[in-house]
Formats: sequence, C-alpha cells, structure tokens
Amino acid sequence: MRRLFLATLLISAAAIAYEILLMRMLSIVQWHHFAYMIISLALLGYGASGTFIALCQDFLKPRFELSFSISGLLFSIAMVACFVLGQRVPFNALEIVWNSRQFFYLAVTYLVFFVPFFFAACCIGLAFTCRPSFINRIYFFDLLGAGLGAMLIVGLLFLLAVQHALVMLAILALIASALMRMTSTARKPLIVMQLACLAILLLGLQRDWLEMRTSEYKGLNQAIQVVGSNVLTVSSSPLGLLTVVESPRVPFRYAPGLSVNTDFEPPEQLAVFTDGDSMSAITRFDGNLDALGYMGDVTAALPYALLHEPHVLILGAGGGADVLLALYNGAGNIDAVELNPQMTKLVTDTFADFAGHLYDNERITVHTQEARGFVARSKDRYDLIQVALLDSFAASGSGVQALNESYLYTVEAIQEYLQHTAPGGMLAITRWLKLPPRDNLKLVATVRDALQKMGIAEPERQLAIIRSWNTSTLLVKQGKFSADEIAVITEFARSRSFDTAFYPSMPASAANRFNLLDQPFLYDGVTALLGEDADDFVARYKFHIAPATDDKPYFFHFFKWRSLPEVMALRKRGGASLIEWSYLILIATIVQAVVAGVFLILLPLSRIKRSWPQGTGTRMGSYFFLLGLAFLFVEMAFIQKFILFLSHPLYAVAVVLSGFLMFAGLGSACSGRLTHRAERFGHSPVSIAVAGISTIALLYMVLLPVLFQQLMGLADGTKIIISVFLIAPLAFCMGMPFPIGLSRVANNIPDFIPWAWGINGFASVISATLATLLAIEFGFTAVVLLALGFYIGAAATIHNYFSPLENRP
Repeated sequence: MRRLFLATLLISAAAIAYEILLMRMLSIVQWHHFAYMIISLALLGYGASGTFIALCQDFLKPRFELSFSISGLLFSIAMVACFVLGQRVPFNALEIVWNSRQFFYLAVTYLVFFVPFFFAACCIGLAFTCRPSFINRIYFFDLLGAGLGAMLIVGLLFLLAVQHALVMLAILALIASALMRMTSTARKPLIVMQLACLAILLLGLQRDWLEMRTSEYKGLNQAIQVVGSNVLTVSSSPLGLLTVVESPRVPFRYAPGLSVNTDFEPPEQLAVFTDGDSMSAITRFDGNLDALGYMGDVTAALPYALLHEPHVLILGAGGGADVLLALYNGAGNIDAVELNPQMTKLVTDTFADFAGHLYDNERITVHTQEARGFVARSKDRYDLIQVALLDSFAASGSGVQALNESYLYTVEAIQEYLQHTAPGGMLAITRWLKLPPRDNLKLVATVRDALQKMGIAEPERQLAIIRSWNTSTLLVKQGKFSADEIAVITEFARSRSFDTAFYPSMPASAANRFNLLDQPFLYDGVTALLGEDADDFVARYKFHIAPATDDKPYFFHFFKWRSLPEVMALRKRGGASLIEWSYLILIATIVQAVVAGVFLILLPLSRIKRSWPQGTGTRMGSYFFLLGLAFLFVEMAFIQKFILFLSHPLYAVAVVLSGFLMFAGLGSACSGRLTHRAERFGHSPVSIAVAGISTIALLYMVLLPVLFQQLMGLADGTKIIISVFLIAPLAFCMGMPFPIGLSRVANNIPDFIPWAWGINGFASVISATLATLLAIEFGFTAVVLLALGFYIGAAATIHNYFSPLENRP
C-alpha cells in the first residue's frame, strides 16, 4: 500500500504539473496561456476515465497492479508524444478568422492534449475503485500530490527550459509505473518497456523533436528571417521566455511613435522578445546623451516638455528604452519597475557593456516587482508616472490579447497612479494606434471614470492626447491644464508633425492635420466620451469600449456580438484585424467541450444498466451537475482574480489549483463528521456546507480588493502563503457537498454512482470555459454570485430527498 500511495502522489503531481506546463508552452507558441482550455481538457480526461473504468471494471479489478502500471507508463509516453504532436497540428490562432479549417485543428489539439490526462486519471480512478478500503488515504495522497506538483513545476521552470521540465515530469510518471509493476504478474515485459522508455527520455529524444514551434506570425519568427540576424541568448522562467536577437545587416529601429520629421537615427539595438513577441529593445549607449536625439521626437516625450527635471516612475522598464527616454529629456531621479528579473539581468549583467551600464547611473533605481504592487506600497509621489508600451504593434492590432487580464489599465489602477502623482504632476500612457480607435478610446473612458470617482467634476480639463502615425500618448494631469501648457502641447505636436487629438477647449479644426485619416476618429471619439452623452456613445460604438475594472480587467476585449456580421463580411477585404480571434476560440472551445463531454462521458455511461426510481435520475443528476458548474466557476474566478495579487497567470493557476485541491480534499475528508453531527440535530449537511461557502465567498468579495491593495507589494513567497491561507476556508467548505451527496447515493441507489461521477465531470468540463466567457462579459463578481446560486440550487435539490434515518429503495 505504501507503494500505491507514493505512486498515486507521483501521478497526481505529474498531472497537475503537466497541466501548468502546457499553459506555459501555449503562451510561447501562441499568444495566450489558454488556461480555460487546458483545465477543461484535463477534466475531460478525468471524466472519461471514470466512465471507462465503470464500463470495464470487471476486467480491470483482478488486474489492478498491471492496469495501474500500464496506465502510468502510457501517461509518461503520452506526455512527451502529445507535447510533440500537439505542436504539429497546423493550428494557427490568427488564421481562425479567415480559415474555417482552424476550428477543426483546434478540436484536434484539444483531443491530443486530452490523452495524457486520461491515462493519469485511469491510475487514480483504478486506485479508488480497486482499493476502496483505503479510499481516504488514496484521496489524501492524490490531493497532496496535486499541491506538490503545482509548486514543483513553478520551481522547475525557474531552473529548466520547458522541454527539459517535460522530461522530468515524464520520469515521475515512469517511477510511479515502476513502483506498481513490482507486484504485477507481467513483471518482465513491463521492466523492458519501462527501461526502454527511460532510455529514450534520457538519451534518445532528438532536440528538434521537443523544440517549440512558435507561430510564424510572432515577431521573433519574423526577426530571425532577416539575413544576418542571430540569436544571442535565450533565458527562460515562468515569467517569460526571453530571446535576444541582433541584426547587424538590417538594424533594428525600435522607436514607437517616432516623428517623420526627426533628424536623428536610433543607435544600434538588440531586440528582446518575450515569449516570441512583445519586443523590447536594449539600445547601445556610451553615456553620450546626444546620440539619443531621436528620444525627443517620439510622442512619449510630450510630458517632459511640460515638466522640469521631474521625479519619474516608469512602469515596465523592459530593455531600458523608457529609462533612456527619461534620461535624455532631463529627468531628475528615475524609479524603473520591471516584473521579470531576467529582463533586468540582461541590462545589468549580460549586455551591461552594450547598454552602457545604464542601471548603474546614480539617478536610476531599478525595482524588480509587479507594477501595481510597487505603486500600492510606495510612499513617494512622482512628477511623472509613465506606463510603458509593453506589447507589440502586431499583437495589439490582431485581437490576440482579448482574453488577457491586464490590471495595468483598470479604473482602480488609474486611481492608484494618480494618488501617487504630485500636485501638477502627470500620468502618461502611450498606446499603439488602431483604426477604428478601440483601446485608445477605452483608455479615455477608463480614465474618465477614475477621475469622476476621485471627485473630479470636469475630467476633460485634465486630459490631453497627441498621436503619430502609429501611437498615441495620453496625459492625465493632477490639476487642470493651463493655457501656457496647452500652448506647449500644440507646439510640441506641430513641430514634430504629430496631431493633437484632444486638449481642453480644442477646436475641431485643430485635429487631423498631419497624419491624415478619412476623418478625425480619435478626436470625435474622445470628445463624445467626455461629453454629456458618453454612455450612449459607448453603447452605440461598434466595439466594446466600456471602462475596464479590477472586476473585469479585460482591457483588450473589444468584441461586440452585434458587430460580428459586419466585421465578418470585411474579413477578406482587409478587415480581419477587426475580429478578436481569441474570443472566437473561447466560444469554439465551449462547443467542443460540450461535444467531447457528451461523446466521451455521457454516451458511454448510457450503456450501464439503470435501476433507480423514476425521477431520481433527474433530481440527483441536477444536483451533481450544479455542483460541477459551481465548483469550477468559483475556482476559475479566483484564478483570474488572484492574477492581480500574484502578478502572473502561471503563479495564479498553480497556487489556486493546488490550494483548492488540497483544502477541498480536507473538506471532503471531514464531510462524514459534518453529516453525522448535522443529522443528529435534524439539519441538512449540504445546506450547512453551502451556507459556509456563501458566507465566505460573499465576505471575500468585499474584503479581497482591500486586502490585495494593502498586501500587493509583499514578496512573492509571502503572497503565495497568504493566498493559500485565503483559499483554505472557502475550498474546505467547497469540498463537502460532493462527497455528502455521493455517500447518500451509495447508501440508497448505488447504481447511480457512475452517473454521479460522469455528470459532475461533464459539468466541470464545460464550466472551465464557460466561467471565463461569463467573467469577460459580466465580471468576476457575477460569476461568483452565479456559482453561489448553483450551490443553493443544489442544496435545495437534495434537501430531505433521502432521509438520514432510513434508506429509500
């Protein structure tokens, strides 16, 4: 039994770690981590395995050790094989807009990555089915393994590349298989297969097999196609895969918003790509500021024309371009905040000579922290807070970021920035320019709401916007712009052939004079947003430009259903960029999850003989279906909510998943005690558990924003511990309703047990993606409230259905 417990722990650890590893891989080869899809297909594997075991248990039970060992071996093989095969499916997210075959390739990708989780779940399911007297201890090691696996993979990704971490996980599953084969009657063939698998993992895997195939549309792939380009270094961590590229024959010229009138040329630059895109530049610098003359001719230089030797805070230092911008334009002291320590190391160490030891300048202080957390903890007030242009032009214009949570551009974030701005100081945000305007207008709407919530009656008196041919820079002043400052803004723009898009009392004739458009789209939109009919304009606009909030942090989500027919008609006439493909993938994933769940879980279950009273199936099926929806709704909402606190999606997924699994397991283990005590006093144990869930969840909806605000600046390790403690009580209560209901089923209608597992698994499969969709449309609060409604509905469904004092046939 000790070998079984250890094997269960290893399989569970490898499965959850592989789940997170796939998210990391997809972030690199595509543009998004697709957490909702990976969680959905993992749950599909667990649901389908339960159905498989229910159908084949008469054959599997007498061969338990052999079946477990073979399943573990197949899990080890499938992890590597499906990692390789999944990237060879010709799925390209960008093409989904004009190539309908991509929906088929998406489904194939979904099913390929489902396979390893099916084999992993077979191991766990076999242990439950064939060793029922040890089910509590097996369940404990299952959940303990999941928690350890989530922590393991985050640590491994700091030490190893994704491909090497994959091999380590495959070896874990192989060890679990070897532990079980010791008691198997098929010992020799298993030993041969296991040793062969180990030899292949350690010695036989060719490097190009595991090489990640980044989308050809990503910036890195395009950069290395240039003649003479060369990859200088690659560094990997959970925060990003950083690739540094030089191109001596066709030099990089990264200067977003550079004036067409400039007389200056950027010096030599190295391109730094994060996960194959989101380019930043390390600029050659020898201490001579005159060589940076072009830095005075970009739209982001505007605030420096209005401020004298400002104390500057730069959020998103990257390769140091914005730090050089501040230095050239006469900043006094500079605080530069960068999330990824490996990015900072490139500037301070690896390419320190190339960058002129930029960060050694006594005027510059570099902080390796998350931007919101740093601002929340800082006691300083700055003359200028500059939010760097963090994404690439291609990514910004192609709709790839629609599902990305961004807490940099929410109402609450803008309020925090302005609260840390000195009187007369400014907030400056530069964004890529899209046509028709989308994120530029959404940013204005967000800033307007933030100012109004701060008690500013006339937000239009504190805003100014200029634009070049490809960027716009928004200034928000702590106070009203004066006539002299407006004159400086207009002269700065005129002398560099930038267009003024808005400033207080700006006449319409001053817009659209240099970088000519068919009409002054940005000026018209900003004017409408700052006018009396702003809400009507937002409702009528063809894109979703309502303000982003911490409850709905999808700043780059612009999709509107009513605009879909129009933009689809334009997709083959240059209008593909108007369609958010990532939103379409989310919808397609929900559909394929439903179809896969029906065919792999529910239809096979229909072959099992049913012998329960009429109406029982509907009532109990509803109970377990509602529980499946509710649990995943809360879990997905917390994953997305904790991204703000933990700074990165991968951290949030690892911590929230492991926390919910471990403490829900403890809750499940204590559910029998709760049932016994509740029934002694004539109460429903499910109702008590649901009351606890509802109370804690509602309390968290009020307290979490305040707690996050106060604790966001703490070290990552401390925040992870705090997160686990916050998750614990809610997850503990959420672990009770399912085993309570299952024990009632086991005592009264045991034939329904496979259906209870299957229905709950089916609901879990679809809820992972459905929760993401609802969060985008209605916010995390709505998703949690809906989950509580499901829990209450489930409690009402089972309440008094089975009397605790008697068994009803």
